[in-house]
Amino acid sequence: MSREKIIVLMGSKSDYDFAKRIQQFLEKEGFPVKCEFNVASAHKTTKKLLDDLAEYEKSGDSIVYITIAGLSDALSGVVAGYSKFPVIACPPDAEQFGWAKAFSSIMMPKGVAVAFVSNPENAALAAVKILALSNPRLQKKIISYKERLEKAVYDAAKEVKGGGKK
Repeated sequence: MSREKIIVLMGSKSDYDFAKRIQQFLEKEGFPVKCEFNVASAHKTTKKLLDDLAEYEKSGDSIVYITIAGLSDALSGVVAGYSKFPVIACPPDAEQFGWAKAFSSIMMPKGVAVAFVSNPENAALAAVKILALSNPRLQKKIISYKERLEKAVYDAAKEVKGGGKK
């Protein structure tokens, strides 16, 4: 039976603190999506990366990959070039390197699609929305999440209009 999964691929273990924010967001917001972590460098362990991808691809699961790679982001392009599933690049150093980092992650040749989301929580949400395209239960969870966000804004507006009193 097919399961929805987010596979978080990191270029190195040093990316883990940034990457685990994806799973923390899923748990906090109650999105019932499995999140798996792995380390494989497109530069240093290309064979490992391709072997790991082959296993994911034949699993029968519905997958969205979130790639977390610093410096030159070959990881996202290699994963997108190999896989039949969507790839979201979420580099841990996007704030540090700005637009140069975005270009490293998204300037791919025609036919190699990589989405770019710099915030790991938003990358997780984008992955859930992709998986929800074929899962009504996830669609309901997203609607509930959006309603909570809307309520928080309306509550804040009331509080501010009332002079800061709740």
